[in-house]
Amino acid sequence: MSQTLAATAPAPETPPHTGGLLLLIDGTAGLLTVAAIGIALLLFLIIKVRLQPFVALLAVSIAVGLLAGLSVTELFGTVQRSDAVSTIETGMGGILGHVAIIIGLGTMLGAILEVSGGAEVLASRLLNLFGEKRAPLAMGLTGLIFGIPVFFDVGIFVLAPIVYAAAKRSGKSILLYCLPLLAGLSMTHAFLPPHPGPVAAAGLLHVDLGWVILMGIVCGIPAVLAAWAYSAWIGRRIFVAVPQDMVEAAAEAKLAVINEQREQGVEPREHPVPLGTVLAIIGTPLILILAATFSSIALDPSTGRSVIEFFGHPFVALTIALLLAYYLLGIRRGWSRKSLETVSTASLKPVGNILLVVGAGGVFGAILKASGVAQALSDTFHDVGLPVLVLAYLISVVLRVAQGSATVAIVTTAGIVAPLLTETHHSQAFVALVIMAISAGSIFASHVNDGGFWMVAKYFGISERDTLRTWTVLETVLSVAGFAVAAVLSVFV
Repeated sequence: MSQTLAATAPAPETPPHTGGLLLLIDGTAGLLTVAAIGIALLLFLIIKVRLQPFVALLAVSIAVGLLAGLSVTELFGTVQRSDAVSTIETGMGGILGHVAIIIGLGTMLGAILEVSGGAEVLASRLLNLFGEKRAPLAMGLTGLIFGIPVFFDVGIFVLAPIVYAAAKRSGKSILLYCLPLLAGLSMTHAFLPPHPGPVAAAGLLHVDLGWVILMGIVCGIPAVLAAWAYSAWIGRRIFVAVPQDMVEAAAEAKLAVINEQREQGVEPREHPVPLGTVLAIIGTPLILILAATFSSIALDPSTGRSVIEFFGHPFVALTIALLLAYYLLGIRRGWSRKSLETVSTASLKPVGNILLVVGAGGVFGAILKASGVAQALSDTFHDVGLPVLVLAYLISVVLRVAQGSATVAIVTTAGIVAPLLTETHHSQAFVALVIMAISAGSIFASHVNDGGFWMVAKYFGISERDTLRTWTVLETVLSVAGFAVAAVLSVFV
């Protein structure tokens, strides 16, 4: 693939790497220089300039393409020819066509579970079941289960009052209760669909979501167990009192939510949501997707297999779960159709930023591939001799620690390592493990450049110093343990 501009010879209609605005490179060394400049520029724009990650990713993608010799036509297409290939449009559309529907359906499902009181029921039942002595375990399981359909920050907002109550009743450090909860929420957010990170990586690396769910469970459960062990150890050594101001704020917030629900026509019921209903709704899409994955392996092509694969397609499985939530948690409990529409629509407002960042990550990956930068990186990494799984983890760790966003770390890393996986045949299971390594790296050492760090510190009244000693280390334990399991499994897959 030529990396130079043809200045004299007559050019074909759409010649590769012609018409570029800049020509600063030649050969593998030049392409690697472009990659280094691109990543450094991305970090500079996000960290120093404080540019929105979507804009930063898009700007860096265009800069990398031009520096690598892509033409304006290759980047943007042309008005005169509607069939001209636009790398930016292809990258954006390719990933969002897979991700947007899943994230949208998953977000609405989480919102219905949240507003209906499903989280409170789940936590209360588990606390009663395990008793006061095992309340930290109950909080951990609550975060693990409720974290599947809801975003990390939503989980903290909804479940924090329950943590306050449990810690206040026991008189012990709030760390004993909030850290297991946070570990469960963080693990599901990093490792399991329908959360944006693993879904985006699956789309970029073309992996069936069933394999991502399976490997997410296999790698995530040992990781969260290690994090729970650390939580119990550190929670007995650092005492943090329940923040009274947050208790009062939580009570006011709960009242505001109830009033808002009443305005929307959702009248809170005296009878709580049955726990079995909550678990069934959360588990339905996971079971259907896994069944479709295993049927494609275990069954010969047949009508039965087609039916299983239809209902197990992520779009169908999440739609079924959402409709179940609409009926079982909404209509059957007195919600109006207007209320369901209002809650669902409101839940989608924060999703726009996530989808744009994911889409820009898809553009970045497409630019790397089209310009030849990705192949140069692939050849160089191959010569280094490190396994692709290790490289994926290390790249993700560096990007995470440098700029703080897990989603940016995941989509950028996936674009960089994609050619390493396409040059030789790898099974779906192995690529899913690579996604686990990327996801594990994306939560390494949360610190002051991560919004989650400040959310944890402020919601649970932990000083910055103690947040570094507890939350930051907790995230690192999750990251290292999850990666270790993925690395061990990769030997056998």
